[in-house]
Amino acid sequence: MLALAGPVVLAEVGWVMMGIVDTIIVGPLGPAAIGSVGIGSILFLALAIFGMGLLLGLDTLVSHAYGAGRLDECHRWLLHGILLSLIGAPVLTAVALVGILLLPSWGFPPEVLSLTVPYLHVITWSLLPLLLYASFRRYLQALGIVAPITFALVTANLINAVAAWALVYGHLGLPAMGTTGSAVATLISRIYLAAVLLAAVEWYDRQHHISLFTITWRPKKRSLVRLLRLGLPAATQVMLELGVFAAASALAGRLDPVSLASHQIALNLASLTFMVPLGVASAGAVRVGHAIGRRDAQAASRSGWVALILGAGFMSTAALIFIAVPRPLIGIFTSNEAVLAMGRQLLLVAAMFQLFDGLQGVSTGVLRGLGDTRTPMLSNLAGHWLLGLPVGYALCFWWGWGVVGLWVGLSLGLVAIGVFLVLTWRHRIRELAIHP
Repeated sequence: MLALAGPVVLAEVGWVMMGIVDTIIVGPLGPAAIGSVGIGSILFLALAIFGMGLLLGLDTLVSHAYGAGRLDECHRWLLHGILLSLIGAPVLTAVALVGILLLPSWGFPPEVLSLTVPYLHVITWSLLPLLLYASFRRYLQALGIVAPITFALVTANLINAVAAWALVYGHLGLPAMGTTGSAVATLISRIYLAAVLLAAVEWYDRQHHISLFTITWRPKKRSLVRLLRLGLPAATQVMLELGVFAAASALAGRLDPVSLASHQIALNLASLTFMVPLGVASAGAVRVGHAIGRRDAQAASRSGWVALILGAGFMSTAALIFIAVPRPLIGIFTSNEAVLAMGRQLLLVAAMFQLFDGLQGVSTGVLRGLGDTRTPMLSNLAGHWLLGLPVGYALCFWWGWGVVGLWVGLSLGLVAIGVFLVLTWRHRIRELAIHP
């Protein structure tokens, strides 16, 4: 599990580090700049993650085919993933552009809105390379080939950091574009990510005497429907999960720039720690999927529980770090005293839900390995949108707790989802042992 999860975790950390680096680089521009990049990133990702989620079915389908020794079938699933990316990207781009037109009605402070709109206009065009990257990554990951993914994300982060530094402040002879420059840097990095993983897929395929550029592209409607049947609940689940934080960011944006900046910094740190159980979840999905493909119920159970223990152990450690050194962590992003004070409070709340966030993330992955993407979707709908966000809204705006109230509400939702999904995994794997 560690051999597979380690590089995948590095890939997930590399993915979220782009947004964190952007936030750090624009930090000296003030709370409004931090808040605008944060809102722009989370609103974009709430949409992009839906498109990427549609491809999560590749985890199940490719890993099952690989476990059964069907490399030709693995390749066919990749082709359908690429086709789904090419269909979905223009639709999601159009939705994003319409959403940008509606932003002025959301009640953001003028200084935040004026920076968020141009940021989103640029970052929206990274949807197509992002979805293609997701297709290539899921294919390689399901085959247990993770080194190219790690390489791509590490080098993409270096490109993003240098490009953002140059474009935000006008270094290396480039124009100073402010927060919009960080969006341009991220767009360049995502195009690079897709290109590197395409090269990795082509290299691997040629070792097995096949190629994306020489085979006949004949998609099957039944295969595309099957991929969507698995991917749509998974996409809805991740959109519901990220969407609730996007909604919380939008609500925080209606408070004041300090609350919004504190929220964004704490969210960056909580997102960073979550990347570890998310990577373990992907590894768990692949390991469980391989075992299911071999019809080995005992191996599937063992892989799932090992993944859950790893995720829970790391997130418990992360919670202790948030409690022990909150101020130095917030200080990485800003020296503003008001943001430092409020951010410290939010990190203490985040510490309370770390364990449950890890459990729900890993449980979602191992259930996906069994082919169950519907249960995580429904639990996220209930936990986040029927419990967490309404409670957070009431605490924030009705009871006067401010942005801290939002986080308390979100914490309650994560606790409920984490407990429910672990119990669901326990039930499903017991059923599998009885009826293999």
